[in-house]
Amino acid sequence: MAKTSYIQDRKSLCALLAQAREEANLTQKQVADTGVISQSEISKIENGQRKVEYVVLLKLAELYGKNINFFIPMKKTK
Repeated sequence: MAKTSYIQDRKSLCALLAQAREEANLTQKQVADTGVISQSEISKIENGQRKVEYVVLLKLAELYGKNINFFIPMKKTK
């Protein structure tokens, strides 16, 4: 995978995480209060400063009321 593709995919995931949280009408602090992840960690993930672990992604998807596929954009095939 090309580095630019990886960076673009990671930025997309970060944006989707923030979007899903906002659509669930949750602040980062409210997410942290659930015990899934700290406010500092969710901020770093949403800003692309830290990778999100798969287990955390699953828990966030559930908390946000999203199917895990929401966070996995489909690639167009040629």
